[in-house]
Amino acid sequence: MYVAVKGGERAIENAHAWLAEERRGDPGVAELSLGQIREQLSLAVNRVMAEGSLYDPDLAALAIKQARGDLIEAIFLIRAYRTTLPRFGATEPLDTGEMACDRRISATFKDAPGGQVLGPTFDYTHRLLDFKLAAEGGEPNAPQAEPREAPMPHITGFLQGEGLIQQEADSGAAPRDLTREPLEFPADRPLRLQSLTRGDEGFILGMAYSTQRGYARNHAFVGELRIGTCAVEMEIPELGFAIEIGEVELTECETVNQFTGSKTEPPQFTRGYGLVFGQSERKSIAMALVDRALRWKELGEDDTGAPAQDEEFVLSHSDNIQATGFLEHIKLPHYVDFQSELELVRKLRREAQVSHREAAE
Repeated sequence: MYVAVKGGERAIENAHAWLAEERRGDPGVAELSLGQIREQLSLAVNRVMAEGSLYDPDLAALAIKQARGDLIEAIFLIRAYRTTLPRFGATEPLDTGEMACDRRISATFKDAPGGQVLGPTFDYTHRLLDFKLAAEGGEPNAPQAEPREAPMPHITGFLQGEGLIQQEADSGAAPRDLTREPLEFPADRPLRLQSLTRGDEGFILGMAYSTQRGYARNHAFVGELRIGTCAVEMEIPELGFAIEIGEVELTECETVNQFTGSKTEPPQFTRGYGLVFGQSERKSIAMALVDRALRWKELGEDDTGAPAQDEEFVLSHSDNIQATGFLEHIKLPHYVDFQSELELVRKLRREAQVSHREAAE
């Protein structure tokens, strides 16, 4: 049983000890290894990497273990660690068209060039508890996955070839780095996309859902959703050319959206875009929907007053670390502030009582 002690430092040390005890749980149950978390809770690991802006499955697994499964706390740990790392340079832009896909589907073309690859997904499973998983060694034997197909071109490229979808402009300027610079408004699209990919999945999902319910007048189709690995290349000054230094798993979503045209643009389709570390298709789809909703000004559309169209509202409230810090700080000592509020309320009550007595007389 925990015994309250006097003195802040000693109390905090006891709280840390109790936390470690709770984290470990019943000593009679085998302790989770980082390998188990990394391999068997991979979707949680992917979320921590994406919102923590650090691609390292081992560190993400460690953060999840340390945080007792609290993913936002784990994201906080990863972001804090990330700030201690030196930066040696920047890699070349990733070519997702060369992605080796584990999953690639399109809701717009049944016979998509390169084919539909269902991959590992919950989409076709029954939402029923599988009690085989609760038995020791009860994991059903899964068939061996087929070898990956050759890299597949983006489906929206075929629409672009016919001039039916808006050409994405390239300013040529290096985008600002949100991990090194504070968010400023108005934010350009590269900065918005960085903010959305780091944003809380639940918040982005809620904003995306609002657009589907009519709060942005924005009907979208999933042009393509793909999950796979991409090579990461970096130019080495001593060599004078880029070499492959590793690979990352990514989820990419491009939505195809209706656009009736404007004074400067003909009727055509436009895109929403989402790119997230690991397998995170719900987040990437939601991100693409919100990205498209935030483009209303540059496309010359009307501002309907929808929350998902308000750049400052969306980006200022999507970061779960900032939100958590601001929310949880109110549980810290505010004794002086509260005493002043208490005295104010007492004074107002006394004045009100005096006023009532005078009015009665």
